[in-house]
Amino acid sequence: MIGEEWPSSPGGGAEASGDRSIAAGGSIRVAITGDNTRFVMLPAEAVHWAQTVDAPAAAGYLPGSASGVFVGREHELTNLREMLTGEGAATVTQAPVRAIHGLGGVGKSRLALQYAHRYRDEYTLVCWITAESAESIVKSLSGLALSLCPQWAGSAGPDERAAWSILWLQEHPNWLLIFDNIENPAHLGPYLGTLHRGHHLATSRKATGWHALAPVMHLGLLPLDKATDLLCTLAFPNDTATDEDREAARRLARVLGCLPLALEQAGAYAFQTGIDLETYRVSLGLVLDEPTEGIDSERTIARIWDHTITAIADRDPLAVTLLNAMAWLAPDDIPRSLLASLAPTPIALANALGVLHTYNMVAFTDQRNVSIHRLVQTVLRTRGTPPRGRDGAERAVHKALPADAEDRAAAEQWQQLLPHIAALAESVPPDHTDANETRSAYIEAAQHLRRQGRDAHTILLRQAVLAHNKRVHGDTHLRSRCLSESDGRVSAGQV
Repeated sequence: MIGEEWPSSPGGGAEASGDRSIAAGGSIRVAITGDNTRFVMLPAEAVHWAQTVDAPAAAGYLPGSASGVFVGREHELTNLREMLTGEGAATVTQAPVRAIHGLGGVGKSRLALQYAHRYRDEYTLVCWITAESAESIVKSLSGLALSLCPQWAGSAGPDERAAWSILWLQEHPNWLLIFDNIENPAHLGPYLGTLHRGHHLATSRKATGWHALAPVMHLGLLPLDKATDLLCTLAFPNDTATDEDREAARRLARVLGCLPLALEQAGAYAFQTGIDLETYRVSLGLVLDEPTEGIDSERTIARIWDHTITAIADRDPLAVTLLNAMAWLAPDDIPRSLLASLAPTPIALANALGVLHTYNMVAFTDQRNVSIHRLVQTVLRTRGTPPRGRDGAERAVHKALPADAEDRAAAEQWQQLLPHIAALAESVPPDHTDANETRSAYIEAAQHLRRQGRDAHTILLRQAVLAHNKRVHGDTHLRSRCLSESDGRVSAGQV
């Protein structure tokens, strides 16, 4: 364990746990990689520097400035400070470790960066650690040694420098380590167990795996008013937005689901190109991958989610299949039973949904339903030709159709299915022809609505059937044949 005394001999037997944690010990401090495959001997000179070198006043080794636009997160910043310092009554007994998780683009790293800048004077040192992998953590710690003690670290290797940094953190109090974008929470464990003289703050796309490590803060979406303010601030500097501009910004913010990175991307693009926000909204599928000045091309919302989906595919390919199918359904209250036909077993379905939930790509409404962010759907629908997941969504809907009987159970099934059938009808891609079974689903749904006296709600479905018949049979196909099944048949001529 870090901090225990061990003989200076390499055979002293110091051990550490974790994939790449580093332990130190002995009168000259021995550092060993957590996988026990190699160790590092720190010379007496390095130990002396680790014990005596002080960080520059309010030192902050951060990836960027926090002087840009930042709105709508004051409550979260205050809450985070209270959680880390134990000032809040609910967190007095909790350790000074916190993890922020949320959907990619929700602003986790931005919140952590803002916190670091705002409270920099409260810490002797603030250090940003790239934490996608165990090796990247070691690399960041290695860089810290170069910053604090270049006179020794300049001639040392990466493992020696990382070991020196951990020893320095043991010897000095009141620092803040920010582990950004942790892919595997277990990589954080060894550092939490041995470095306890400061604060640890972690950000991650993953919602699970934290229960044994740190209390979590789920970072949600911005309120609509704050999202509108952010768009207007970026697109119309110097407060030049008109009432019409603000209304367009509000509509766009709603379509973007109030996701901060998507709002920032839209506002910057509108300012850079002069495009109006309404045109951006209408052309959304074409611009989500467009980089703008001031935004890293790899940090567009589409690129970030591409990386997330790649990670999900490595864990469970079925999860990606389900996600692509859900892109074509209504975003809220998607029944697990609707997705069941896409999975070989109920356990496989549960595991796949669990992976999506881990990466914050879906939320569990309750034990029976899941939801997906609208903007995730928009991105997925525009990635790939032919459109991925559409066939799966159509098959799932067809297999979930209730029996002909209009009993109570069937009525409840229809209530669950109708939003998703309507979503399919509304999102037919150009040059795509729905399966005949999907056309039948539109017809059956329209018949059910008509029997309930909801004729106005059948228009979208009837138009979808008409468009299907036109693509299959051509312009000469009689419109009166669009809907002609069963006793309660609906005619396209009634549109």
